[in-house]
Amino acid sequence: MPLANADNSHAVLEAVFDALPDSVFLIDPCSSGIVYCNREAWSGLGYSHAADLLDHSVLTLQKDVIGPEQWLSIAAEIRARAPYVFIGSHRHRLGRNIPVEVHTSCFRFNDREYFLSVARDITRRTQLERDLSARDAQLRFALNEASDGLWDWEIDTSTVFFSPQLKRMLGYGPDELDPTLASWTNNIHPDDAGVVSRILDEHLAGERERYEAEYRLRNRNGHYLWVHDRGRICERDKDGRPLRVVGMVQNITDRKNLEMRLQKLASHDSLTGLLNRREAEIVLDTQMGLCERLGVPLGICLFDLDNFKHINDTHGHPCGDKVLAGIAHLFGRHIRRSDFLCRWGGEEFMLICVDTNTEQLRHRIETLRHLLAEHTWETIDALDQVTASFGIASCPEHGSDARELFIAVDEALYRAKAAGRNRVEAAIVKALTP
Repeated sequence: MPLANADNSHAVLEAVFDALPDSVFLIDPCSSGIVYCNREAWSGLGYSHAADLLDHSVLTLQKDVIGPEQWLSIAAEIRARAPYVFIGSHRHRLGRNIPVEVHTSCFRFNDREYFLSVARDITRRTQLERDLSARDAQLRFALNEASDGLWDWEIDTSTVFFSPQLKRMLGYGPDELDPTLASWTNNIHPDDAGVVSRILDEHLAGERERYEAEYRLRNRNGHYLWVHDRGRICERDKDGRPLRVVGMVQNITDRKNLEMRLQKLASHDSLTGLLNRREAEIVLDTQMGLCERLGVPLGICLFDLDNFKHINDTHGHPCGDKVLAGIAHLFGRHIRRSDFLCRWGGEEFMLICVDTNTEQLRHRIETLRHLLAEHTWETIDALDQVTASFGIASCPEHGSDARELFIAVDEALYRAKAAGRNRVEAAIVKALTP
């Protein structure tokens, strides 16, 4: 709607400027004096009237502009670019600072130059930025706490970003460890590499929702750490082909060591370190099946320490424990790596020998019997000699399954004891029923 007259036009413009949510300043470029300001400009700074600001230098308001020389420099920049954007602080009448973003333009009116500055209070925006920054820091902290390192793999270039935390976990400095796929794959334990590669390939092929594996990773000193590694494709090309995979690594060495200790406690005798009876039964079944498939014999020996109760009663149970542990150590040094020495229970032990018939087993056991009988127990005073009685049996000669074989070897051990102890007796081959 056209304005009726100049006076009415001036009143409308005044109302428009006073309705603006931002502060408007008209400034004399030479003196930096304020020649006009709208309502938001003076009220936002805590003043009661526009007159409280008029003819004052803008330098009295702007916290970050100090002295006429800096103002002249800024005035030259305002003339050179439009608009000139400045982020700083205005001084409130009560002394506090208000963060502002100021857009200033230069124009001429009636042959006079003016600067028009529009200042927006960015207190809320600044607070949001601080909140976002704090939240970002919290997120980074959470990621760092949830993992010991992050990685980012660009598939086409085989480039891998290793985070500083990951490098530190592996003993490298921030500028070490080449950002290549080989730096990772070459450090995976050889026994784990095949499984890790298969899991990753299945994820890339879409057969797994994500890549996740536990494996051993070599650090800078050559030692292996157990890690839990997980990741996911985060970028594909237009054809759906994977381009980037990102993930995180967590050091789980302590947890794995604890698991292995617990597994060993479940499968090994705590005194001698040998396989316990439960594990021995599993090994016996497994090895019998293996020997049957290979067509080779399996020999077992069940032996029992002679007069062990007398040792405990005379020398005490701690000395008896030393004898048990000592026999495990002595025999462990004189059996094959493929043999299994187990503590069957109490003072009874079992030896499982793959690819060994009865006569071969008898020869080995006689060697062990002599070793034990001649062994000196220097750490136990007044203990001159420890002997054992041995029963031996083999499969398939004395039994076709674990139960039959154990019955045969147990009977052989009983006969060794009955015949005077410190001897080896073989199981009897049962006559076939006509």
